[in-house]
Amino acid sequence: MRMTLDERVRSAVAALLHATGESQTDLAAALGVSQAQVSRRQSGSAAWSLADCEAVAAHYRIDVLDLLSGPTRASESLPVESRRTSVRRGAERPVAVQEQGAPR
Repeated sequence: MRMTLDERVRSAVAALLHATGESQTDLAAALGVSQAQVSRRQSGSAAWSLADCEAVAAHYRIDVLDLLSGPTRASESLPVESRRTSVRRGAERPVAVQEQGAPR
C-alpha cells in the first residue's frame, strides 16, 4: 500500500527529528511556530503546507523534493554533520561514519 503525500511528509519529518536528535519543540522554534502546531501536523490533525515543507527542508538543509519523497530519501539527504552523534567509550562520533568492525 502506497503512502499518501501527507503520510510521506509526516514520516519524513519524524525520520529527520530522529536522525538529528531534535525534538518537536526544537523544530517548532526553528520554524517560528508552537510545539503544539508541529504536534498537530505530525498527528495528521493539521497538514504540512508547501510553505511549511520548504521551511522544514531549509532547516534540515535538504531539498524539498527529498522531504516530499518520504523518510528514506529525506534521511539519506541529511548532511552528515546534522546527524545526531553517538557517544561510545567516551568519544563522540557521527553514527553515519563509524568504521566497519569498530567495537559496539
